[in-house]
This record gives sequence, structure tokens and C-alpha cells, in this order.
Amino acid sequence: MMNTLSGRFLFLTVIFVMLAEVLIFVPSVARFREDYLLSRLERAQIASLALLADDMIGPDLEEELLRNAEVFNVVLRRDEARQLVLSSPVPGPVVGTYDLRDPTALRLIRDAMWTVLRREDAVIRVFGNPVREAGLLIEVTMPTGPLRSAMLDYGLRILLLSAVISAFTAVLLFVAVRALLVHPIKGVVGHMKSYARAPEDARRIIEPTATIRELREAETALHDLQTQLTSALRQKERLAQLGGAVAKISHDLRNILTSAQLFTDRIEQVEDPTVKRLAPKLVNSITRAVHLTESTLAFGRAEEPAPRLSWITLADVTADVAESELLAVGEAPVQIVDEVPPGLKLRADPEQLHRVLINLVRNARQALAPTGREGQVTLSAAETEADWLIRVTDTGPGLPPKAQENLFTPFTGGTKKGGSGLGLAIASELVRGHGGSISLEHTGAQGTGFLILLPKDLADRET
Repeated sequence: MMNTLSGRFLFLTVIFVMLAEVLIFVPSVARFREDYLLSRLERAQIASLALLADDMIGPDLEEELLRNAEVFNVVLRRDEARQLVLSSPVPGPVVGTYDLRDPTALRLIRDAMWTVLRREDAVIRVFGNPVREAGLLIEVTMPTGPLRSAMLDYGLRILLLSAVISAFTAVLLFVAVRALLVHPIKGVVGHMKSYARAPEDARRIIEPTATIRELREAETALHDLQTQLTSALRQKERLAQLGGAVAKISHDLRNILTSAQLFTDRIEQVEDPTVKRLAPKLVNSITRAVHLTESTLAFGRAEEPAPRLSWITLADVTADVAESELLAVGEAPVQIVDEVPPGLKLRADPEQLHRVLINLVRNARQALAPTGREGQVTLSAAETEADWLIRVTDTGPGLPPKAQENLFTPFTGGTKKGGSGLGLAIASELVRGHGGSISLEHTGAQGTGFLILLPKDLADRET
């Protein structure tokens, strides 16, 4: 039970109520002691007045008066004269004197604790003001045994009453907490478990119903979170289904395009001038279609294979990329410039790095082609103590805002009209496999630049 919120609240309630009762108990006992002593003074005064009214009272009656007053002797001061009115043998020395004429609260509490803690019976002297101004001062000597017994009896009754009040209060608070807090919280937990079993089912989304402001805020936040998650799961499911369909279509389309590519090779051998003029464009179109289907199939795989790292000369890879893209440029006024230092070596998978660079360079080239003006795509590289840095920059028109928002997101991050956005998504995944990152450094009217960062730390540990 102590592991539950209501159980702990019940326990803490009992503790705090008992603590409050203890704080009340000590002053109450002190007050009871004061009233007890004042009542004994009053009894003693009545007994002394009886004696003063009749001087012929015998010893037996005097002893009975003292016994009823529960004191040993009574001293009454009237008209500045101090008079021993009633007396009997005192069984021991006086161990304490207490003045009840104007006591402070702390003094009453201290004296009460002394009385309770002193177990053996003793004799004390008590001063007080006579009632109804029947003198200047009344003084009695009395035993502490009956006083202590009466105080203990009163204290036990107070403790028992405190325990009953504490238990009753705790039960009421326990019921209230369960009704106002625990039950609504369990309801929220139940909604969460139900939603977790089928998060795509919108009927399981919690509807805020709590009347407590804080709990309703929690339910509202959970409702918003579940709504967003359900929408995201539906979108992911649709994308997964679309990806599966695209992969199947791309597979069959690639086979068709491969056959068409073979036919175009034969067409290029025809001597007809019109055919010779149109054949290269047809070949380029089919080549781009084959590349798109291959990229789609590559992205549709469960995951890219882990890179096979080896020490390579970066200039060899960039030279191959530049030559491949120069062949595709044709007569377009676009230059592919390779500024990578010839001696720069790094640790990477040459095939995967080639795919990354060819994607970036091809995107840059295709962005420059529609402008009809001269342009340049530049490959450069450098290294620091911690990283290798590879840059691909162009002098193109820059990326549109929509493309910048989802640059590395498949099917939504295309940088050109009609593009799939798979090239940059695949490039980003391949670079992450090397432990690095790819980012957009700048874009605008002056051109666009991408930065590939490959860390050296893993490579250093393996050498």
C-alpha cells in the first residue's frame, strides 16, 4: 500500500495530524496542571474560611478539611498578616515552589514537563491569589503524586482522542484523494495503455474530461501528443506502402528501360541525320530514367550495407566523378572543376563516397543547365586535425525555400522540379554510415555549397 499514491498520502496525513496534536498536547497538559493547582488553592481557601468562621473546629474536622482539599497546610495572608490556617504533618521537604499569580506560557509548560517526568512523589509549595479577593495571598503545600496521576490520565485521554481524530481525518483525506486524484490519474494511465495497444486507432485518443485544472492540462497535452503521433503513423504507413509500390514499379521499369537503352545503342548507328541528331537526347533521357529507378530501388532496401573503409586517394574518386559528369554535360556551358589536392588521403568506402559525390555534382549540374548561361561546379577538399572536409559548390541560382526545408527527406526534398529527392537522402545516409555529416553551407543567387565532414577519430583508432 505504501507504493501507491493514496497509501503514502494516508500515511503522511496520519503523521502530520499526530504531529499537530502533539504540538497542541503539551500546552493542553500545562493548562490542565494550572487548572488543577488553582482548584486546590480554591478548595484550600474554602477550608480555611470554614475554620475562620468557627474557631472550635476539632483536629479530626481540620484533618478532613485538608484531606478534601488534598493539601498538607494552608497559609492565608490577610491585611499584611501571614497566618497558618490549617496544618498537618508534611511527609518530606519541599522540592519546588510555584507562583500561579502571573505565570508565562513557557514557564507553565516547563513546570508541567517537570511534574510528568518526576516519577517519585514529592512535596511542592504553590502560591496564588484568593478568589473573590478574600485575602492578599494563599499558599499551600501539597503532594505531586495525585497531580501527576491526574495529568497522565488527562494526557492519555487527549492522545486517544487525537488518534481517533487523526484516523478519521486520514480516512476522509484518503477517500478524497482517491476520488479527486488517484482515480482520474488511473483513468489517464488506462487511456495511455489502451492507446499503446493500437496507436493508429483514433478512437483510442484521450478526450480531456478532468475538472481539476492541472490534470486537465495533462490530458490536453496527452491528447495533442497522441493526435500528432497517430497522424505521423498514418503518414509513415502511407509512405511505406507507397515506397513498396514504387520499388516494385521501379524494378520492372528498370528492366524495360535497360532494354530500351540497348535499342538506342543500335539506333545511334543509323546514318539518317535526323536520327543522329535525336539519338543522343533519347539516350540521355533513358539514362536518367534508369538512374532514377536504380536510386529508388537502392533507397527502398532495408538499409545500406556498412561501408568498407580503406585508405584512398580522394583525387582518384573526384576525378572519376568529374569525368563521368563531363560526358553528360555535352554542349551545355557547364564546367566541372576538380580542385582536390592530389596527395590528400582519407579513410572511406570508395564506392559509397563516389555515389555521394556523383549525387551532389549531378544535382548541381542539373540546376545550372536550365539557366542557359555558363556555370561551374567545383570539387574541393581540405583537412583539419579532427576531420576531412569535402565541398561541392556551384554558381547556380540557389535552392528554393521549400527544397531547403526538407533537403535530405526522401520524396519531399527534391532540389529540382520533378525530382524525387532520393539522391540527397541516400547521400546523407551513406555519409552517416561513415560517422560523418552532410550539410548545406550556403545557397543563394551566387550559388550553392554542400559540405561533407568525415571525422578522423575512428580512422585513427583503426590505424
